[in-house]
Amino acid sequence: MKLAVVGGGSTYTPELIDGFARLRETLPVEELVLVDPAEDRLRLVGGLARRIFARQGHPGTVTTTSDLDAGVAGADAVLLQLRVGGQAARAQDEAWPLECGCVGQETTGAGGLAKALRTVPVVLDIAERVRRAAPDAWIIDFTNPVGIVTRALLQAGHRAVGLCNVAIGFQRRFAGLLGVTPEQVHLDHVGLNHLTWERGVRIGGPEGEDVLPKLLAEHADGIAGDLHLPRAVLDRLGVVPSYYLRYYYAHDEVVREMRTKPSRAAEVAAIEAELLQMYGDETLDEKPELLSRRGGAYYSEAAVALASSLLRDTGDVQVVNTLNNGTLPFLPDDAVIEVPATVDANGTHPLPVPPLDPLFGGLVANVTAYEDLALTAAVHGGRDRVFKALLSHPLVGQYEYAEALTDRLIAHNREHLAWA
Repeated sequence: MKLAVVGGGSTYTPELIDGFARLRETLPVEELVLVDPAEDRLRLVGGLARRIFARQGHPGTVTTTSDLDAGVAGADAVLLQLRVGGQAARAQDEAWPLECGCVGQETTGAGGLAKALRTVPVVLDIAERVRRAAPDAWIIDFTNPVGIVTRALLQAGHRAVGLCNVAIGFQRRFAGLLGVTPEQVHLDHVGLNHLTWERGVRIGGPEGEDVLPKLLAEHADGIAGDLHLPRAVLDRLGVVPSYYLRYYYAHDEVVREMRTKPSRAAEVAAIEAELLQMYGDETLDEKPELLSRRGGAYYSEAAVALASSLLRDTGDVQVVNTLNNGTLPFLPDDAVIEVPATVDANGTHPLPVPPLDPLFGGLVANVTAYEDLALTAAVHGGRDRVFKALLSHPLVGQYEYAEALTDRLIAHNREHLAWA
């Protein structure tokens, strides 16, 4: 089995490598190729990856290359984890929306649109090259904004599934609180990427007992603290929202906070610099603890499980980003939703979803419309398309803001936009 990781020079990658090494019975990788144009980073990350495999006795080989076509040739699966423009572009995404009083975040609102405009054309080019070099390969997309990027891939006819670590993070958190194994916890997880709610927590399987009321009664204070939301919000909703919902439910509070503290981009850039220095230590043969502050917790477990299901035809139930196809009847079939699905060699098959409360469904429909406009802007370009996407977003939504943000977005991303 051959896997390729595009964006293999990312500081995330040792987390993924550690998962491949630990979970080799689940996913027996024989050849792993790390692909990245940044050869200096690739050399450091590749060296650590080989040492992790060696320490854990993994028999597979790890190779590195900056040649995308050679790296993905003959692969069974290709994981995408790239960041067009790096942390410098992310810093801009987080900064300039705040000047208009809008949340500055790399996947939500104006910052997320900027990232989509930079990213979608690059990912579509990579996917076409994968189709030529490995026509049967599955593409697993971890590249943000995952919902928009995955929708672009699927609309172009690629064998693709989107992946996010939010659901597995909640699964692990709830399992710890309940004193059960993560495998026993099944989530009634529903929504869009970075716009989801846990409406049930079932023990033993999708039809198991729902213990969410008990979980909230006993642990709502801690869960609310993790989400940086008041407990009263969870009590009133009766569900656990993703932490990304804070950008909607407490937007103005978040803007005030972001204006008074260093950006997440600056924090991550500092962590990355330290990590890369550590990766260069030839005695290091395990992922360092500092990596946990980089984000992406449990990414490796989620990626291994998804790749195993696709390549080994296991039929497991996992939370994925996939085509709606009637699952949420108020959305278009070609919308990409994030729900539990059976995963096998033929792809993803969403489980039935009970009707959404209008409080949740209304926001899902609104953001789906934005994602449709954002994808159109990313594929076809044009100032008017960017403006319409921003105007449609519930965190922008005002003509004056959309005009100003359109100009700032284009100005800060001109080098990445072929049409600008």
